[in-house]
Amino acid sequence: MRKLTVILIVLIALLQYPLWLGKGSWLRVWQYSQQIEAHAKRNEYYRLRNETLRAEVRDLKQGQSAIEERARSELGMIKEDEVFYQVIERKKSPGSPAAAGADKPANPAKSVQ
Repeated sequence: MRKLTVILIVLIALLQYPLWLGKGSWLRVWQYSQQIEAHAKRNEYYRLRNETLRAEVRDLKQGQSAIEERARSELGMIKEDEVFYQVIERKKSPGSPAAAGADKPANPAKSVQ
């Protein structure tokens, strides 16, 4: 009877081995599911980025306003017969009388037609 119990325990252990440590084990299934979730998040990020890029390309193909905006902001270009003013504020010391009006935000770049 004792030998039969030992044989059954060994058989059960041998049957459990593939479930826990084999090729299709629970551990590997869990690891693969974690990888799938990580890839799904990365795919969502790339999908949103691609959609943003598609919209930007569509805007650049369809209208002049997007091209003009990009030329102004990235290349610093201005239109013909347009005057560009750049206002640079000096740093004022805290005790000076001119510092009293310094709480107003200044527009550092201004273009006028």
